[in-house]
Amino acid sequence: MSVERGWELPLLLVGAFRAIAEDLHDQLADAGHPGARPIHGFALQAVGPDGVTVSELGRRLGVTKQAAAKTVASLQTLGYVHRVAHPEDQRAALVKRAALGNEMLALSAQIFGRIHAEIAERLGRAELEELEAALTGIASERAPKLGDLPGWLR
Repeated sequence: MSVERGWELPLLLVGAFRAIAEDLHDQLADAGHPGARPIHGFALQAVGPDGVTVSELGRRLGVTKQAAAKTVASLQTLGYVHRVAHPEDQRAALVKRAALGNEMLALSAQIFGRIHAEIAERLGRAELEELEAALTGIASERAPKLGDLPGWLR
């Protein structure tokens, strides 16, 4: 790729990300999760096993409190999270993953494993390992931390 065409690399990376994300969400829909969207997986990971306030979720995702509240409302409608009383602050509520949210995350992990195996078969294991190593190097030098990624994708 020449210098004049260097702008294509980020587009190829985003295109690959989209293809993998769309494959994941098609498979999630087929498995009973038709409403799942990419932000939902990021948000459920950010909620964590112990739960968070909406404000903390916003910080973890790199979005405003209002955007986090909107995401929580969507997740709650789908049955992926529920709100419980905060044990230390009567004015706040904790957002916690529901069983269905945990199920969706576990299923996503299985599907990502299958997608990874399919890509390894298409590219070859050694080539995929080289690609992953190269991308890891780029990510560790310049990209936001993985936890900052959702806010980057607004």
